[in-house]
Amino acid sequence: MLDPGPLLPPPSGLLAELTHRCPLGCPYCSNPLALEPKSVELDTLAWVRVMHEASALGVLHVHLSGGEPAARRDLEEIVRAASGAGLYTNLITSGIGLTPVRLDALKEAGLDHIQISVQDAEQGSADRIAGYAGAFRRKQKLAADVVARCFPLTVNAVIHRANIGRVADIVELALEMGAGRIEIAHAQYYGWALKNRAALMPSRAQVEVAVAEVERLRAVHRGRIVIDSVAPDYHARYPKPCMGGWGRRSLNVTPAGRALPCHAAESIPGLDFWSVAEHSLEDIWRHSPAFNAFRGEAWMREPCRSCERRGQDFGGCRCQAFLLTGDARAADPVCHLSPNHERVAALAAVGEDEPYLHRA
Repeated sequence: MLDPGPLLPPPSGLLAELTHRCPLGCPYCSNPLALEPKSVELDTLAWVRVMHEASALGVLHVHLSGGEPAARRDLEEIVRAASGAGLYTNLITSGIGLTPVRLDALKEAGLDHIQISVQDAEQGSADRIAGYAGAFRRKQKLAADVVARCFPLTVNAVIHRANIGRVADIVELALEMGAGRIEIAHAQYYGWALKNRAALMPSRAQVEVAVAEVERLRAVHRGRIVIDSVAPDYHARYPKPCMGGWGRRSLNVTPAGRALPCHAAESIPGLDFWSVAEHSLEDIWRHSPAFNAFRGEAWMREPCRSCERRGQDFGGCRCQAFLLTGDARAADPVCHLSPNHERVAALAAVGEDEPYLHRA
């Protein structure tokens, strides 16, 4: 494929995965099966450089994620560097490990926004899903501390078989926590979530009710809270334009420094992921083989190549195509036009109330 070079627009967002260390054991975790240990994490100076390179490249906002980013003692220094580089900073946290003292320090460092994950609206279920007794109450306490310091707050809730019947209650919980925005994100089956797919998979009937409920809640709560939604892939007719298209809008950097076109990209074998330790972000964005692998349309096969939607959904998710067909260039099997769509339909019908496999 031709290198797009300087004609390629810059990315608008950077997902900075500061660490894979996390106190929770959520069964839908999309981090890779083999987590990167603390010993290989980028140091403070490397992250400071990445933030300034991101700003120079044209990135507007950075999402500081993990794992649990508060596990890093230098989080405030990284936030200060990002803020100083002119980036809008969003901290994505499990809600475990942040204290009022650290919130004050992060405020002083220039943090703009905080996102807290919740697992359910019922305490017992939430703690069971998180694999952490007491997590629900600690998240509520943190939300109160966040709002008291005038941070804008977003709540993220991954929706699956165990909580899909309580979407309205989860939105009400977010309102009680003081959130101005909530993400209703149906589970995506990558990483550890793939191991728990049967336990997480809701029925089509449950999905249809939940999707309709989100639309109702948007009308009911208009002006009080913004409700964003990530569609449930396996029950869809068309695939979503994953990440707005491969290597088109954003990039993320792993704890060890590898730059990826999307969070799950390493599930595709044979791609050459460049490291920020050896290349600048701009060099990676414009010239990395992995970022250029599925840009444009030359890589597409039928039915995508001649489909009138190819400029809308870009063939769907490359990682999902590989995980379900073994071919990263195949049409995303979520699409009803894919010759492999029946595989998805069969998997979507297999949901079981079985124990979760939590990370050890």
